[in-house]
Amino acid sequence: MTMGQRIRDLRKAAGLSQEELGLQVGVKKAAIHKYESGLVVNLKQATIEKLAAALHTTPAYLLGLDTPSLPEGALPYHPTQRIPILGRISAGMPIYAEQNIEGYTVTDLNGGAEYFALRVSGDSMNAIGINDGYLIIVRRQESVENGEVAVVLVGDENATVKRFYATDSTVTLMPQSTNPIHQPQIYDLHRTRIQVLGKVVKVEFLL
Repeated sequence: MTMGQRIRDLRKAAGLSQEELGLQVGVKKAAIHKYESGLVVNLKQATIEKLAAALHTTPAYLLGLDTPSLPEGALPYHPTQRIPILGRISAGMPIYAEQNIEGYTVTDLNGGAEYFALRVSGDSMNAIGINDGYLIIVRRQESVENGEVAVVLVGDENATVKRFYATDSTVTLMPQSTNPIHQPQIYDLHRTRIQVLGKVVKVEFLL
């Protein structure tokens, strides 16, 4: 599901017209139409935050990194999968090595996939709601699509969380931060080994 589809579905669930949502966000009806139809995809962080507030959700959900709250009256789905919380992942060490595991949590994600949680350190992804100390839930997989948020091992370094973009010969790891110190990291695949560990599928704010 795209961000535009999420905006549309939440707007309709709230009983808002495009014009009414635009008034709350401070944009014209035509802008909401463009957001929902995918004609505009690179929204400013401030706009995403206003949309999230008006639609009673989070910026992370609009960006595809979180799941929405249950509707009123809905029955909760009880988490069934216990997954490890990794404090940090180092190159050359098995991902589930005892030294990496700082505890366990549960998730309601299923579908036969393998998941782990990772404790975030730093503010390189805070513009999309992935803040220092938060947990991210990661689906274990060896590749991701361009533009997806991934956990990646770079050479002999520790794992990092960034938006992932690849060509035949390079990988660019893109921060999403309000701190200008964080800049895109571009790697030549002939010189640096890049290993995708998984795709970020959820952000846990309260753990």
